[in-house]
Amino acid sequence: MFRNARSASAEIRRHPELRRRLGLAAHEALDQRIVVRAHVPGLSRDELEPYLTHLLRRAGTELPLFEPAAVEAIFQATRALPRKINQLAHYALAAAAVAKAKSVSAEHVTAALAEVS
Repeated sequence: MFRNARSASAEIRRHPELRRRLGLAAHEALDQRIVVRAHVPGLSRDELEPYLTHLLRRAGTELPLFEPAAVEAIFQATRALPRKINQLAHYALAAAAVAKAKSVSAEHVTAALAEVS
């Protein structure tokens, strides 16, 4: 059945519940098939602003759209986890756009938090 199937890989990040479940005897076969395990820590405060700048650059802008207070609010709200940063920054940018603001403030991040929570 799987004779010609290509090998598949899965990346499991920051899912403590999934890691716990994989430790159960019922999932032993699946757990044995996981080849590489890695833990990616959150970003430091100093890494967050360059990370946001990188995301903005990939989206096509060089403008510094996040105010320092917004960067700090994102850091506090996300524990600097990249997946959560991406989501909150996206919603904060949308909140700033709706408000027709030229930059993302801490208030926009707070409004975005209500959307992602």
